[in-house]
Amino acid sequence: MTVWIVLGVLAFVLMLMYNTLISHKNQVENIFASVDTVLKKRYDLIPNLVASVQQYMSHEKELLEKITQWRSLAMKPGVSDEQKISLDKQVTGALGSIMVAVENYPDLKANENVMHLQRTLLELEEQISAARRAYNQAVTDYNNIIEMFPTNFMANLMRYSRKAVFETAEHERKTVDVKVLFKS
Repeated sequence: MTVWIVLGVLAFVLMLMYNTLISHKNQVENIFASVDTVLKKRYDLIPNLVASVQQYMSHEKELLEKITQWRSLAMKPGVSDEQKISLDKQVTGALGSIMVAVENYPDLKANENVMHLQRTLLELEEQISAARRAYNQAVTDYNNIIEMFPTNFMANLMRYSRKAVFETAEHERKTVDVKVLFKS
């Protein structure tokens, strides 16, 4: 009788660990899908932005081409989550450079279409930031659960491994020199 109770408790604990791991894995996948959706909105906006600024920004032609190339790569089927995270970092940096460059073109700053696209892009960047925070929290919870005792044994059996979080690019971590921003 005692053996059956111990086996029952053990089975219950194993089932609980299994279900917890599955729940965390699915939560990470679900939240990444939300990030992916907002990134898709951004990628859909990029051709409009490029078309609007292209005629004015001859000096930034190479950057516009890179953004278009990264967008194409990100939209391909079968791109891994890690590749999407990497492409997102590149696109984020490049779009930031484009928005800074827009400030140097008076005709662009006066263009209603460009200003609307810029506002839309800023809204999307805020949504992406919120989605990244949610994703990073879910990944942190997932990584914790697969590394903590005793669920780490079950996670190893299920071949679960750590997931990467969205990280800020190194150049974005540097302190902004405000004096440079106010020079004309």
